[in-house]
Amino acid sequence: MMKFTVAILVNNQFGVLNRVTSMFRRRQFNITSLTVSETESEAFSRITVQSEGDEVKKEQLINQLYKLPDVCSIAELYTTDTVNRELLLIKIRNDPQTRGDVRSASDAYEGKMVDYTKDSLIIQMVGDSRKIDNFIDLMRDFEILEICRTGLVSLQRGGTTIRRVTNL
Repeated sequence: MMKFTVAILVNNQFGVLNRVTSMFRRRQFNITSLTVSETESEAFSRITVQSEGDEVKKEQLINQLYKLPDVCSIAELYTTDTVNRELLLIKIRNDPQTRGDVRSASDAYEGKMVDYTKDSLIIQMVGDSRKIDNFIDLMRDFEILEICRTGLVSLQRGGTTIRRVTNL
């Protein structure tokens, strides 16, 4: 199955997120990443969804999403013409024997130590999903206490905007 990312511009109304995610459920797509926020206008929200599925079912899903009354625009986002980022917070056991290795790995991945206690270290990292995944895999050699990561945020490069598609 292929991974795909869609950005959905919706009216900022109660229940819209539920209706959109229900469409994914009905079409039997597993959502692997989901972010939602207001846009530059409080009248609209942007939902960015990453999922997996075949091309035919994906096109059917997008066509069904367009039928929802609060959906204004949909853009499929391709990694070749978008800027994608995720945020990771990872809490690692603060062990004197491994502290230096954890800090070195964090520095190599451009992580930032945002909390330090006698029991734990919290590292913040911003990057694409592969960088985040690779750092988490590296940290598995140490004692990971907790992980929290955002969903994918993604914008198309250049002058293209999701609002231009709809002529809003």
